[in-house]
Amino acid sequence: MLTALEVFTTVSVGLMVGVELSVAFVMNRIFAALPEDAGQLARAHGGRMLGALMPFWYISSVVLAGIWAVAGRQHGTGLVLTAAALLVVSVLMSVLLLVPINNRSKTWTPENRPADWKEQSDRWDRYHYARVAVIVAAFALLVTALV
Repeated sequence: MLTALEVFTTVSVGLMVGVELSVAFVMNRIFAALPEDAGQLARAHGGRMLGALMPFWYISSVVLAGIWAVAGRQHGTGLVLTAAALLVVSVLMSVLLLVPINNRSKTWTPENRPADWKEQSDRWDRYHYARVAVIVAAFALLVTALV
């Protein structure tokens, strides 16, 4: 049963990393290449769509890593606890830095967006890159704990 938990947790976090890497290095570049209004509307739609899904994914990843750390005390506990701590950091980064910008930007249209919308989007991107680095590190620790 523990092995299933370890694998499920690692795969879940790995998929989350893949989605967030895709947002950072694929989707946002596609959106940036679109004409200004289309790019901004695409970001707003992405913010609404992923903003509804990702909180559950992030929280469940923390919970799964925590259960693994408690259940698997004999093997790799330090790695898993560190990964869980990094996942908690990613949740805090999300709530404190990214979600406030996302909550504003997901309602923007070309008619109502603020004058500094690009600067706010760029700030979100920078925070997102940092969060991606944190969850990649957590994923690497979970993978290492498996071996």
